[in-house]
Amino acid sequence: MSTENLPQSPQQPSRKPRVAVVFGGRSSEHGISVVTAGAVLRAIDRTRYEVLPIGITREGGWFLTADEPERMAITDRRTPDVEELAESRDGGVVLPVDPANREVVYYEAGSVPKALGEVDVVFPVLHGPYGEDGTLQGMLELSGVPYVGSGVLASAVGQDKEYMKRVFTSFGLKVGPYVVIRPREWAQDEPAARKKIVDFAGEHGWPLFVKPARAGSSIGITKVDDLSGLDEAIAEAQRHDPKILVEAALRGREIECGVLEFEDGPRASVPAEIPPPDAHAYYDFDAKYIDSTPGIVPAPLTPEETAEVRCLAVDAFEAASCEGLVRADFFLTDDGEFVINEINTMPGFTPISMYPKMWEETGIGYPELVDRLVQAALRRSTGLR
Repeated sequence: MSTENLPQSPQQPSRKPRVAVVFGGRSSEHGISVVTAGAVLRAIDRTRYEVLPIGITREGGWFLTADEPERMAITDRRTPDVEELAESRDGGVVLPVDPANREVVYYEAGSVPKALGEVDVVFPVLHGPYGEDGTLQGMLELSGVPYVGSGVLASAVGQDKEYMKRVFTSFGLKVGPYVVIRPREWAQDEPAARKKIVDFAGEHGWPLFVKPARAGSSIGITKVDDLSGLDEAIAEAQRHDPKILVEAALRGREIECGVLEFEDGPRASVPAEIPPPDAHAYYDFDAKYIDSTPGIVPAPLTPEETAEVRCLAVDAFEAASCEGLVRADFFLTDDGEFVINEINTMPGFTPISMYPKMWEETGIGYPELVDRLVQAALRRSTGLR
């Protein structure tokens, strides 16, 4: 598809902007974040940008890492780890906390801290809590450093599936039936909380999907076919988040759509379809990342269905006050209705991820996609906007 009618990125500035690619993190999606970072580092145009890779360990330490994307890949069904990439565990890095100073500082016990230069923009390719959920975005807002992607509110809404659904419902978007079990409910009256789920199953039927309310990459999700598997599913979800979400199964097709912020506002990509994986009960973590179940791009929809889902994806982007990028996930039910399942404010950016694949089919390749995201962040100010 031709891109001649799409808005063009601004001209290259006289000084190359410095991009800090921040990845890893404390969530259960640590490994996928490292894979995403490898793809971004491989794609970013070094003639336009200077790049500083910064990895966050599972314990929360910040370290300079090797700029070696080839080491940031899934190998032998195993995801990579920041600790393997850190140039040194003896010294860490600190991002600026003063809006008047964008210097990144390297510190080491017993040594004078060293300034590593200013950062012009942060590309936070973190997935899950402590990164994608507004926490890092809040720190960058305080520091006055521009960053790729949504702000504090949209990031938090996009991470918490309960409040995401509440926002969508308030804007007239259709969501599927769900019930939430909060930590206090479970701690104070476990039998009552379990009965709440059983009653929900009695109303909507089995199977149910039990999942962490604030996690992604299909981690911690269990498809529960009957009462016998419920307790184990709850325990698995609570390993990742004390707050859990239980959803009724929807009969239909899984459709995804990417949204990208252009100079004149957000636009949607061509949609993709996720077919049922042959070797998995549903589109779980292994189906996505280990066995690389291929999606269908573009999705085999009618022109009317394609136009509708692209419009709904932009509506979801706007409803949650998103910026930069979003992947919106829908079900096209058997009766022909689009039901939004969730959005991802920092979707998977690995070479096999659907977000870049959808934009490639729309006419924007991976390197240009990365460039547009960085340029959009540079155009935007921090603070209220």
